[in-house]
Amino acid sequence: MEFLKELFTFLISRKKFILIPIVIIILIFGSLLIIAEGSVFAPFIYTIF
Repeated sequence: MEFLKELFTFLISRKKFILIPIVIIILIFGSLLIIAEGSVFAPFIYTIF
């Protein structure tokens, strides 16, 4: 979590606001893949990609 806090602090201080949505989308997809890896919904989620 410290990494994410530093990343957002860096993005805000350098005024790289365009990268914030990209980082959020990557985090959402990554967490979705980790959560769905061992679940019953895995085949349905993998069809999205």
